[in-house]
Amino acid sequence: MLRIEPAEGLRQAAQADWRTLGAITAEAFAADPVATWTFDGKPCLKPVFQRLARDVYLPRGICHLADGDRGATMWLPSGPSKELPPLSLLGAAARLLVDGGPKAMKRALAVDAEMVRRKPKAPHVYLFTIGVLAEARGKGLGRRLLAPVLAGCDAAGLPAYLENSNPANTPLYEGAGFRMLEVFAPAPGAPPLAAMWREPRA
Repeated sequence: MLRIEPAEGLRQAAQADWRTLGAITAEAFAADPVATWTFDGKPCLKPVFQRLARDVYLPRGICHLADGDRGATMWLPSGPSKELPPLSLLGAAARLLVDGGPKAMKRALAVDAEMVRRKPKAPHVYLFTIGVLAEARGKGLGRRLLAPVLAGCDAAGLPAYLENSNPANTPLYEGAGFRMLEVFAPAPGAPPLAAMWREPRA
């Protein structure tokens, strides 16, 4: 059983934090290569991440906010689906079409489908996003955000998995114990994603 112990400077996000969680994540991913390509440079990130926070990762997963809401993570244990509920999916699709247009919609669906296809089948805890606001970067906040859930994974004997969309984050993940599984293009013409896996530590 995955148990997460409290950590200084971090708090577990509540359902009411969905706007904050999505906004922090959207700012952190504003220059992300895969996100920029997927949404064709359109202003889609904030509403997409806020809806996913509200309807998937807060009710089904584990989300943290840190240092006065300057950093955030969204995780999902094995078992719960990462699919949006039907009504929320319709709303997300409509918003994506308005904000991004058909091209962004097509790319987003293709990227998501390829990520789902390549996701390991073995039980694990999935890191969907980690994001730190620009003003708080370079101070070790990313490591602190990862630590509570990874400690819980170690205690429960569970691996962790992520798709790294920005090579600049590779040292952070490797320092936390993640190792490369493969590098793949999530859609034709897209920047690469690096699938990374972490075995639990004794």
